[in-house]
Amino acid sequence: MGNIRKAASLGQSIWFDNIERQMLGESGILAKMIEEEGLLGITSNPAIFEKAIAGSDAYIADIRNEAHEALTARELFFHLAIQDIRQACDLFAKTYEDTQYRDGYVSLEVSPDLAHDANGTIMEARVLWEEVNRPNLMIKVPATKAGLVAIETLTAEGINVNVTLIFSLNRYKAVLEAYLKGLEARVKAGLPIDRIASVASFFISRIDSVVDSLVAEKAPHLMGKIAVDNAKMAYQHYLFEMGLERAKLLKKAGMQPQRLLWASTGVKNPEYPELLYLQQLMGAESVNTVPPKTYQAFLAAQAEVKAEIAEEIALSEARLAELKSLEIDLNAICDNLEAAGIEQFVSAFDSLLSTIEHARSEA
Repeated sequence: MGNIRKAASLGQSIWFDNIERQMLGESGILAKMIEEEGLLGITSNPAIFEKAIAGSDAYIADIRNEAHEALTARELFFHLAIQDIRQACDLFAKTYEDTQYRDGYVSLEVSPDLAHDANGTIMEARVLWEEVNRPNLMIKVPATKAGLVAIETLTAEGINVNVTLIFSLNRYKAVLEAYLKGLEARVKAGLPIDRIASVASFFISRIDSVVDSLVAEKAPHLMGKIAVDNAKMAYQHYLFEMGLERAKLLKKAGMQPQRLLWASTGVKNPEYPELLYLQQLMGAESVNTVPPKTYQAFLAAQAEVKAEIAEEIALSEARLAELKSLEIDLNAICDNLEAAGIEQFVSAFDSLLSTIEHARSEA
């Protein structure tokens, strides 16, 4: 049994954090990953599409198609992306059915410049949901304050949401609350909830990148630890909430719990083992979306695959308390990372649109 299937046997779904047209269709790359390796889902973001479109000729013909002359660069991007997303959704359709709608999802993000616009996010999410027209699509919405409004509304409308750019425990709590309230609104309206799915994408390595620089001299034993400790607190909150009567009632109505998805799990520090975050965040009822380099390392790894996310909670709490005693404000760090993450995705999106315009102008 390969490592991806071993992880699945522990209750963790491995998704792939990358999509490009060369993986789809005749190449059979994604089909092989699904059928032979046991891959259970795929995620995308503006930076991933920017890299895919700028680094490949696979999109040139579509970009230069005369029928697309009236489209803006933004409209043309979504035209290109929707083709890829639909094809990926179709490849995962059997996984979606076989797992009873738990896995087999493909994520497409709303425009990142809508991160602080709840109404704009809701409107664009509705359009993308209708355009892709696949039940195993997830619309990615950032976990900003405006995003929380969108998450609740979209969930109530029956749209699957991948909530992205979560860094802090407090924001994660608000994300889970928005999902539960959206489901409760559907139940109250007499609408089904059994085929609605959501994940809460909790970012990992970027936290260590910041914290490590702050503790390197005064508390080096905390280096490479705080991101996982922070994630463990989110997981403990998830377990607590799912044990409450509120969640039990929703489960009776058919709820699929909003699983935590570990994102940004490729190490940033080259001195850390490639599988540092993937292994330590292994556990039931969770997802890990893995970047290509880490994915390949996991396929080849000989290490034991075991659940670790619920272990040594007291030690994680102690390290987080020590960080606070050093007057390092993890909440402030997380707020800054959220803002930086949005800025990064907006920049990648702008670059992507410029790439499309440049390719069109050379036709």
